[in-house]
Amino acid sequence: MSASKGDSKATLDATAWMFNVVTSVGIILVNKGLMATYGFTFATTLTGLHFATTTVLTIIFRWLGFIQSSHLPLSELLKFVMFANFSIVGMNVSLMWNSVGFYQIAKLSMIPVSCFLEVVLDKVRYSRDTKLSIGLVLLGVGVCTITDVSVNTKGFLAALIAVWSTALQQYYVHYLQRKYSMGSFNLLGHTAPVQATSLLIVGPFLDYWLTNKRVDAYHYTLTSMAFILLSCTIAVGTNLSQFICIGRFTAVSFQVIGHMKTILVLILGFLFFGKEGLNLQVVIGMIVAVAGMIWYGNASSKPGGKERLSYSPSFKVGEKHSLLESTDSEEKV
Repeated sequence: MSASKGDSKATLDATAWMFNVVTSVGIILVNKGLMATYGFTFATTLTGLHFATTTVLTIIFRWLGFIQSSHLPLSELLKFVMFANFSIVGMNVSLMWNSVGFYQIAKLSMIPVSCFLEVVLDKVRYSRDTKLSIGLVLLGVGVCTITDVSVNTKGFLAALIAVWSTALQQYYVHYLQRKYSMGSFNLLGHTAPVQATSLLIVGPFLDYWLTNKRVDAYHYTLTSMAFILLSCTIAVGTNLSQFICIGRFTAVSFQVIGHMKTILVLILGFLFFGKEGLNLQVVIGMIVAVAGMIWYGNASSKPGGKERLSYSPSFKVGEKHSLLESTDSEEKV
C-alpha cells in the first residue's frame, strides 16, 4: 500500500515538474519573440496582464466549483504581494542596470539565500552531499551563463532587493500553503487579483522609466496581440505550476531543479535562433549542472539529506494538504 502511495506521489511530482518546465520554457520563448521581433518591451505591464488573465481563470473556476472558498489574512496577503512585486520590479531593474554576467550571478545567489531562509526559519539541516550537489549546480550553470561581469552600486542594490524578495516570495508560497492548508489555485485566487491591480497601475510608469517608451503608444498589430494573448495564456500555467511545485517541495528544490529550465532554454535557443555562443565551455557547464541536479535529487532524498529538525511554530502538525501539495506528513522535507 505504501509502495503504491510512493509511486503515486512520484508520478505527481514528475508531472508537476514537467508542467512547470514546459510552461516556463514556453513563456520565455514566446516573450523573447514578442519583445525581440515585435518590440513589445513592457515587461512589468505584461506581467500585470499575466496575473489579470490568471485572476479571470480563478474566478471562473471558483464559479464552477473547482476552487473551494478559503481564508487568507490580509496581512499575509499584503506581505506576499509586496515580496512578489519587489521581485518582479527588482529583476527588471537589475537586468537594466547590471551586465548580463552579474545578473546571472544574482539569479544563482537565490539558492544560497533560499537555503539560509530554510535553515533559519524552518530549522532545515542539509547533509554534506546535499550542500556539495547544490554547489555543483551553481558551478555548472555559472559556467554556462556568466560572461562579462561588471558591478555598480545601484545595480548591486537592485540585484540585492531582487534576490531577497524572490527568495522570500518563494519561501512564502510554501509557508502559506502549509499553514493555511491551501491548494495552489486557492492561493493564486487570493494573490493574483492584488498583483494584477498593483502591476497594471505601476507597470506602465516603470516600463516608461526603463525603456523610455509608452505602452499606450505602442503600435498594436493582430500578430503582436496574438503573441500577447499566447503569453498570457501560458503564464496561467507558469504561475500555477510554480505554486504547485513549491507547495509540493520547497523553494530550494524548486530553484535547484529549476535550473534545468536554464539549460533547456540555452539548448532551444541554439536550435531555433542559431548556434552562436555554443562552445565547449557551455557544453561542459551544461553537463556539470545536470550532474549536480541528479546528485541533488539523490542526496536530498536520502535519510538525513535534507530534513526539518523541528516544525515551525506557525505550522500545524498533522494539517491536511490538498492533492496539489505534498502528501508527505513526515518531518523529512
